[in-house]
Amino acid sequence: MGKFGKAILVFLLMINASCATDFIPPRDLSKSDHYDGSRFFNPTLKEPKTFWDFLKWRLTANTTAWPEFRPLEKTPDLSAIKDDGQIKITFINHSSFLIQTKDKNILTDPIWSERASPVSFAGPKRAMPVGIEFDKLPKIDLIIVSHNHYDHFDVKTLKTISDRDKPQIFVPLGDRKYLEDHEITNVKELDWNDVINLDQDHQITFLKCRHWSARGLTDRFKSLWGAYHLQLKNKSLYFSGDTGYAEHFKEAGEKFPHIDIALIPVGSYEPRWFMKNFHLNPEDAIMAAKDLKAKVNIGMHLETFQLTDEGIDEPRQELNRLLKEKYPDVPFIVLKNGETWKDIKP
Repeated sequence: MGKFGKAILVFLLMINASCATDFIPPRDLSKSDHYDGSRFFNPTLKEPKTFWDFLKWRLTANTTAWPEFRPLEKTPDLSAIKDDGQIKITFINHSSFLIQTKDKNILTDPIWSERASPVSFAGPKRAMPVGIEFDKLPKIDLIIVSHNHYDHFDVKTLKTISDRDKPQIFVPLGDRKYLEDHEITNVKELDWNDVINLDQDHQITFLKCRHWSARGLTDRFKSLWGAYHLQLKNKSLYFSGDTGYAEHFKEAGEKFPHIDIALIPVGSYEPRWFMKNFHLNPEDAIMAAKDLKAKVNIGMHLETFQLTDEGIDEPRQELNRLLKEKYPDVPFIVLKNGETWKDIKP
């Protein structure tokens, strides 16, 4: 198969041709600054990449090979939290974290599947195992999903967790249908700036970011994408989802001026001419961290699925170099799959 055939195959594997094409979110969005009556859009980005841009990338790609598989180096700490002032965050893989407080177990963009793909036999295959074996995962109370790309919106995983634990699942506008088609009913859709008060101590806010959506050949931009702010009693946490660098980081930092923890992508960024609008590179991630002013920033979106051209170790190495040489005052760490970060003090 030539480069053109491989490019077409990659494109088809990353989307699912069976999705609906005429879905309109069930609310009045006539005054929305990010919905035009048919599709969602990024307000400050008028020229999205096209299929022909995608083909150009795939036909000219200079991709660094990844190792076929790496074993885990870390063991997660899944013990229950007894103190209201504590929080633990375990990096599962890619953009999946387990966030534990005394009262809640929360997952972000969970994916336990072997491939980030609509099919089990092809598409990006994991290079590292999940950091938490599923049968050791504690009961999940809440799941937040940033957008519907296959490396973030894994219906198989969501179905398995939903059947076991019946958590509340939050998704962007337009994505509930994909879960209800699989008899997952405990789902709520969110628009940017929607606020959900789970109880007097726990609040979710869905926020703007710069990305896009598609699960089918004809449903591009038919559902929304976004970031989340979680108020977990006395802890303030920001989960950026997938995003390019833009004004929304500064806006979030101003809206929530005391963020304790920010989860920010640092991988899947080459080539920059194609990825820049929608994916952060390590320096973009540091700029986002500076805008958010979080007490600690934790990297994600790396080392599990090869989606772009950079090598498996490049994001971590480049981030560490920049932190050492240019930004020593920015508190930014990257966990290994299965590694747990603990904030012990209130």
